[in-house]
Amino acid sequence: MTGPISGPDELSKREQKALESLLFRLADDEFVLAERYTEWQIYAPTLESDLALANIAQDEFGHARLWYDLLGELGYTEPDLIWERPPEQWQHSTLVELSFPDGGWADTIVRGYLYDTAEQLRLEALADSSYLPLADRIEKVLLEERYHRQHAGNWLERLASGEGHDRVVAAVERLFPHAMSLFAPGPHEDNITEFGFRSESLQELRRAWLDTVIPTLDSLSVPAPEPAEVVRPDATGRDGSHTDDWFELYDAFTHTYTELENPTPVRLRGEGA
Repeated sequence: MTGPISGPDELSKREQKALESLLFRLADDEFVLAERYTEWQIYAPTLESDLALANIAQDEFGHARLWYDLLGELGYTEPDLIWERPPEQWQHSTLVELSFPDGGWADTIVRGYLYDTAEQLRLEALADSSYLPLADRIEKVLLEERYHRQHAGNWLERLASGEGHDRVVAAVERLFPHAMSLFAPGPHEDNITEFGFRSESLQELRRAWLDTVIPTLDSLSVPAPEPAEVVRPDATGRDGSHTDDWFELYDAFTHTYTELENPTPVRLRGEGA
């Protein structure tokens, strides 16, 4: 394990490549999930849930900003990171890019539960990161993510115990294989743990995630797929392969920037901005 690294100037080339891979996954997951959540503005089933999801989306944009800022310190510009990066270079999981089916509130809740449970584990494994600028940001993000998990968990229980049970079951069947892509390794995975940027491997995080979500779903009489029997989607997102849903979303959120021939976009706001 590498000793504490206080900033970009102390990174070797191998360390920087591994760190960039880790940060792109963190940032892209959060940014794309936030983009999807904004589609629920005024359409959530209650005013309270509408406001809650709006706040969660704002949090996720803020978290994405934290990780993109660290990439900015490594030499990337905002157009490099968001507005001009080709869609096939984005590294988010396919779980966060899928469009919502009509009336898909159960889909939104199941997606949030599966993602936020994985996010908690991932963040906890970054709390003692050898890259200090990353470790310094984790505590605040964990606090906000705790609210996200509570929101998803409360709604999951509410839907699964009532008339929404069948919709929850259908959402789990659709989303669970895509959620597994959260743990798909990349070319720098071994270096990420070797250099101490993350304290646990993706395989260990996947095991811990399964040990959490499967008992929870079972307790709600929602059958969870056997992990060994899950048919993985052709696209994982992590390697640049994506669903058609992603390319439609990408075109939508880059449309204004592209149509106005690369104006200076409003900067993605982050914590304390």
